[in-house]
Amino acid sequence: MNLSERLNDDMKQAMKSQEKFKLTTIRMIRSSVKNQEIELKRPLEDSEVLDILSREIKQRKDSLQEFEKAGRDDLAKDVAAEIEIISVYLPQQLTEEEIKLIVQQTIQETGASSKAEMGKVMSALLPKVKGRADGKLVNTFVQQFLQ
Repeated sequence: MNLSERLNDDMKQAMKSQEKFKLTTIRMIRSSVKNQEIELKRPLEDSEVLDILSREIKQRKDSLQEFEKAGRDDLAKDVAAEIEIISVYLPQQLTEEEIKLIVQQTIQETGASSKAEMGKVMSALLPKVKGRADGKLVNTFVQQFLQ
């Protein structure tokens, strides 16, 4: 079962069990997926759906930080719940240690030795951690190791 089918099934299940918040969140995700399908004029691959899910998580994490700064605990609670629901569809996230190991291996593979070669490292690294690690965290580790 691909991700789009899983989203559809979970949406139906949320309707049946009357989980309104989960239903709303899944509908928002499906809407983003559908918009991308319309734009590309074809069904999306699982990797493309993962990109959308990652983008949605990133947007919500940014919102969560802003709501917490502003002291809006009511909104922060809702966004945190949305993040939890969306996270179910993402692959198992890598630990910091696993990310560091992959970064070190990729730096060795590319032969990079300075920050000037960071783009080369990132382009080789991002496909390896796609959907399984936060891009900001990966970027931070690459910068640390290239100093």
